[in-house]
Amino acid sequence: MSEPLQRGRLLLVPTPLDFGLRDHGPVPALQEILPLGVIRQAAALTHWVAENARTARAFLKRVDEIVPLAQPMQALHIVELPRPVKGAKDRQAPDLDVLLAPALQGQDVGLVSEAGLPGVADPGALLVQAAHRQGIVVLALPGASSLLLALATSGLNGQSFAFVGYLPVEAAARAARIRELEALSRRARQTQLLIETPYRNPALLAALLTHLQPATRLSVSCGLTLPDGWTRSDSVAAWRVGHVPLPADVPAVFALQAA
Repeated sequence: MSEPLQRGRLLLVPTPLDFGLRDHGPVPALQEILPLGVIRQAAALTHWVAENARTARAFLKRVDEIVPLAQPMQALHIVELPRPVKGAKDRQAPDLDVLLAPALQGQDVGLVSEAGLPGVADPGALLVQAAHRQGIVVLALPGASSLLLALATSGLNGQSFAFVGYLPVEAAARAARIRELEALSRRARQTQLLIETPYRNPALLAALLTHLQPATRLSVSCGLTLPDGWTRSDSVAAWRVGHVPLPADVPAVFALQAA
């Protein structure tokens, strides 16, 4: 009687935070952002699930420059996570089990996001859930997460914090949400982390400075891991006195903590 086939693992492979930012100057070498051990594990994988296949190939090209890939790029199996259909009434979660078929056959599968750590502020979390349902071992490899880097450099409460994602685009709804988050932060003594599509960053910063109380602390981290990346953490009152214009084409993370 043959022994049961040993299952592969789902590896959460972090990617650099500099995707699409080469126009802003040189980006750090991959080995300055990711441990060499992570790069080696990525190079050895032949099956991938990606948020975006083009981005995944760009990442693997950088991996190949340091550690040769186990197979030529065109021989790798790269599949994309299903995208929800806009306006669809059926909100049922897609069946992701088929994406994990290689793991059931004994092959390790890599999961990559657009940037940062898969599963954190990322649709890959659904695939991780599917892996757990099927008894597939999930292993997160070490790498940068913009949310945690921003929290660490903010000086705000790192003992209690929440990521609240995107705010409403409509001005009145956005203002109400800002006041709601500030009240929650004050009540729970909790840092609130949020992000925005880069081209809306200046508008979000303006809204935060308009609707937050002067004593509330606001931190903005822009271009994390880039040579010219920066973090400013100050009271809203100090921000209002003067601040460097926020670029509309570089990712940023915002954090607030009410006094």
